Amino acid sequence: MSSSDIANSRHSKPRKRLSREERGRQLIEIAWQMIHADGTEALSLGNLAVQAGVTKPVVYDHFGTRSGLLIALYKDYDERQNALLDEALKASAATLHDRAWVIASAYVDCIVLQGREMSGVIAALAGSPELEEFKRDYNVLYIEKCRNILSPFSPSGTIPKVRLWGYLGAAESLSYAAATKEISVSQAKQELFETVINMVMRDERSEAKS
Repeated sequence: MSSSDIANSRHSKPRKRLSREERGRQLIEIAWQMIHADGTEALSLGNLAVQAGVTKPVVYDHFGTRSGLLIALYKDYDERQNALLDEALKASAATLHDRAWVIASAYVDCIVLQGREMSGVIAALAGSPELEEFKRDYNVLYIEKCRNILSPFSPSGTIPKVRLWGYLGAAESLSYAAATKEISVSQAKQELFETVINMVMRDERSEAKS
C-alpha cells in the first residue's frame, strides 16, 4: 500500500471525532503504515497530517517534533514487546529452559512482526544523541528485566551486565537477520535460546582464569 492509498482509504471513511488518546493511537498506526510503504525517510509530521486527514497543529500537538514521533513509535514497539513477553512468561513453567525460550522467541517474534519498519525507526533513532540516549535507556530497562527473570537460575545468583549487553547485541542481529530472511525464524530463535542458556550458566571461575 502506497502513501496515496493510505490517504485515500482514510479520506473515504466517515469523519469521526476522536478522543485525544484515540487520535494518538490512530496517528501511530498511520505512521507505521507510512514507514512500511515508503520508509522512515518519508515520515514527517506534515506528511502524517495529510495521510491522517487532520491539520498539522493536531499532529504537532501530539508529538511536537519528528524526533518526538520516532520516540512515540519506539515506545509503541517497546510496549508491545513487553506485553508479548509478559504474556508468554505467564504461560511458561518456572524453569531455565522455558524462561530462556520465552525470552528468545518473544524478542525474535516482535522484530519479525514489525519487519523493516522497526529497523528504520531504530536507524533513525541512532541519528542524534538525544534519540540514541532514549533507545539506550529502554535497552537498560529491558536487560534489567531479563536479569531479574534469569538470575535465579544462575549458579552465582546473578548475571554480569556485560553478558546481558552481549545477549542484546545477539538478539538484535539474529532478529533482523530473520526479518530480512537471511536466516529462518526458527534458526534465530534456537541460536538466541542457546545464547541465553550460555549467558546464565557460564562458569565465572573459568572466565576469571582466562
